[in-house]
Amino acid sequence: MPLETDPSGRTYVQHPNGQKSHYILNSFVDPWKPHDTILIQHGFGRHAEFWYHWIPVLARKYRVIRRDLRGHGHSSFPKPGEKYDYTTDTILGEIVDTLDQLGVEKVHFLGESTGGMLGEILAAKYPERLHSLTVCSTPTHLPAPALKLFAFDKPDWPTACRELGSRGWAEALSKIPGTIPISDDAYLPWYLDRISVSDGEGLAGYAEFLSTLDARPFLGDIRVPMLILAPSQSAATKLEEQQWLAQKIPGARLEVIEGPGHEIYVTQAEKCQSAFLDFLEQLK
Repeated sequence: MPLETDPSGRTYVQHPNGQKSHYILNSFVDPWKPHDTILIQHGFGRHAEFWYHWIPVLARKYRVIRRDLRGHGHSSFPKPGEKYDYTTDTILGEIVDTLDQLGVEKVHFLGESTGGMLGEILAAKYPERLHSLTVCSTPTHLPAPALKLFAFDKPDWPTACRELGSRGWAEALSKIPGTIPISDDAYLPWYLDRISVSDGEGLAGYAEFLSTLDARPFLGDIRVPMLILAPSQSAATKLEEQQWLAQKIPGARLEVIEGPGHEIYVTQAEKCQSAFLDFLEQLK
């Protein structure tokens, strides 16, 4: 399937199943030097734009691909009644197809929050496509209390996304301590504005998928080098879970990132970036 560019200059991969994945590719490496590729996969509700501040740090040494998940940002999503097999195999297959169409054989996978769950399963099922795996604030699954929390008094999480819309759902999330504690007063309006790029129906479909996603059965099959960026004070994944994860993966490196909140890729960006780049450097 062909790569596409729309009138705004956004770039897409068209998958055989008819869906489109939006991606942003940045590279400022010296053209004559060999370099690896990093694939960044965001967490729920967010999208590629949220990682803008990582690009100056990473793209000088690596080719960096930021990809919007199904139903997020500028990626398409199946409309009600439209045939789409919303399964792990489909979602992972779209990631692999993106790499194939971009001509990328292997990547350093960086997954944040539930995006890291995809990375763990990808590492187990497609180890030949990864140089390494890094997960940031990543739970192994979403237990019932988390699903209830994300429902915000609605019947379930997908219904909350549909009825509140993407912006309304994010506003409700922002009121929970330990989620996005940013001291800059201008950050939250920007955050909510960017979240609203996604359609509530798109998020609802992906929430249904995430509600049953469980990476735990795949952890024992991960053999690629792995870094765990563990938040010390997340409302979504306790430090004990992150420590348990590190024990399940032979040779996994655990870096505890001190500071409040779940979204440490923003609140503690410099610490996360330093640990990530040091990890990649040691792999050379």
